[in-house]
Amino acid sequence: MMRTYSGHSSAKASNELYRTNLAKGQTGLSVAFDLPTQTGYDPDHPLAAGEVGKVGVPVVHLGHMQTLLDGIPPAETNTSMTINATAAWLLGLYVANAENQGADTTQLRGTTQNDIVKEYLSRGTYIFPPLPSRRLIVDMVAFCAHHVPKWNPVNVCSYHLQEAGATPVQEIAYSLATAIGVLDAVVESGQVPTERIPSVVGSMSFFVNAGIRFVEETCKMRAFTSMWDRICAERYGVSDPKARRFRYGVQVNSLGLTEEQPENNVQRIVLEALGVTLSRKARARSIQLPAWNEALGLPRPWDQQWSLRIQQVLAFETDLLEYEDIFDGSQVIEAKTGELVDAAEAELDEVLAMGGVFESIDELKGRLVRSLAERVRRIENGDLRVVGVNCFTEAAESPLGGEDNILRVDPAIQEQMIAEVHAWRADRDEKVVKRALDELARVARTAENIMPATISLAHAGGTTGEWSQTLRDAFGEYRAPTGVAAAVGTAVGNETLRELAQRSRRLEGGPPRLLVAKPGLDGHSNGAEQIAVAARDAGMEVIYQGIRLTPAQIAAVARDEDVDVVGLSILSGSHLELVPQVVSLLRDEGIDAPVIAGGIIPEDDRQELLDADVSAIYTPKDFELSRIMGDILELAVSQRGA
Repeated sequence: MMRTYSGHSSAKASNELYRTNLAKGQTGLSVAFDLPTQTGYDPDHPLAAGEVGKVGVPVVHLGHMQTLLDGIPPAETNTSMTINATAAWLLGLYVANAENQGADTTQLRGTTQNDIVKEYLSRGTYIFPPLPSRRLIVDMVAFCAHHVPKWNPVNVCSYHLQEAGATPVQEIAYSLATAIGVLDAVVESGQVPTERIPSVVGSMSFFVNAGIRFVEETCKMRAFTSMWDRICAERYGVSDPKARRFRYGVQVNSLGLTEEQPENNVQRIVLEALGVTLSRKARARSIQLPAWNEALGLPRPWDQQWSLRIQQVLAFETDLLEYEDIFDGSQVIEAKTGELVDAAEAELDEVLAMGGVFESIDELKGRLVRSLAERVRRIENGDLRVVGVNCFTEAAESPLGGEDNILRVDPAIQEQMIAEVHAWRADRDEKVVKRALDELARVARTAENIMPATISLAHAGGTTGEWSQTLRDAFGEYRAPTGVAAAVGTAVGNETLRELAQRSRRLEGGPPRLLVAKPGLDGHSNGAEQIAVAARDAGMEVIYQGIRLTPAQIAAVARDEDVDVVGLSILSGSHLELVPQVVSLLRDEGIDAPVIAGGIIPEDDRQELLDADVSAIYTPKDFELSRIMGDILELAVSQRGA
């Protein structure tokens, strides 16, 4: 299965992109949704400001799903949807659209990602607390078992764990712990008869990361395969070897993509793809590859075509698929695989002893933040070499550069979407919608399966925000742990940070007070967390309250905490909208603290932010956290001197 992860601007524009990609040889769809859709907000919600259509396609109601899949028969297409907190709603829209087209829902094929644990640990698009979230997942699994049996209702994602710094051992253990947490809950719910549990286990799929350490990644996949086979047989009594297969798809590593010399990302992507394809017994079922320029911004259709062609060359020009497993009998591979299995089993047993993955979010988040902090320190001190970043930095100017080397979403899309959603609400039957919402609210407070009421709301014309708000009222909202405290102190031996800490402590008025904040809906908090960790190691007082804050909330915190410097982190492409808004609100509050911005910020946008009174800008190429901490301390000293 060959896919590219795509979607942007609007359902109509994304549909055109999907048709183009399918015509080029893509064999399945992989739908990227925008952040408001992922976090359960309609385009006119204040938190959606600046985020609509940026990192994916907005899907608010059934009309959008119909447009998104126009001319793409649902019963003939394998569709992967990267959606988690609102997975039940998007599956409801997908099923409702198929029903409207007269399709047999038992023939629908595809996957909803629906791994909320990794959202708490790394990606940030959660809504509800862990146990209600698990209930939604269980309801989806049970519904699919009865009504959409060819659908994969859960796709456990170790991909994002690696992006958050997980070691191969942590990646294996935490992913398998998530699968166990879901399957145990399905069994306990009683919604699936015992004799059908093996087929439910067989429907579990995984989404895995493949890093640049080729041998280790190959062994990791062989370890995954053997451990999952044993769990299926021993824990769930699955006797059919085919049902025990470790079925996984891959997007290779984005953590290692570099802003510097971005052309080097092409060979990284190819090598990482080999790590999950050469071992036939542990080969990925489907692959989607990132584009070479994703560290710079949103890739264009041409960039995605390049990634697709990499897969096609591997599959059709090489002899990769013609042989049995070429690693069988390798002493090196077998030894490394055995080492990973032993360590991952110990880590998995530890998680299960803590009550399971849903019950140990705080502990696991801290471990991941610490792992990533250690990786960042190794890059900074040169122990982990990254070509073009901390070694071999001399380079000729790239012919791939230029102002048009990334995709830019028209800011007018947001206003168009708001107007369109208002029109949709005006045209529907409000009485029918209210009855559907009331039924959804009633079901949420019972043990009944949530999916029938969800599909009914989709048919009635309900919206993403209405479905989510109804469940927010029933389940409450959740603020995930930041994990920062568990990682403080990882810079032991960093002389620069030690000296900065001494200077911070001697500063008149006490150590600098740094507010680290993430405005909008961007949940990729890894960078912000590492800044917070490094700042504490540099002796600063850090105020960091996690993700998903409005500009007004950030300004209020800065005022109440009397901060010296405000640091804003945005990776969703909404920096030109949200950063100036935060600065304006700070100045309206009489706060003259300098503002710094970090994230995936194209060079062409730098001057506009500086003109908006931003004091400094950092992007992924700025890997030397000690230098950044020194800059922040100087800003704080200057601010107090002013």
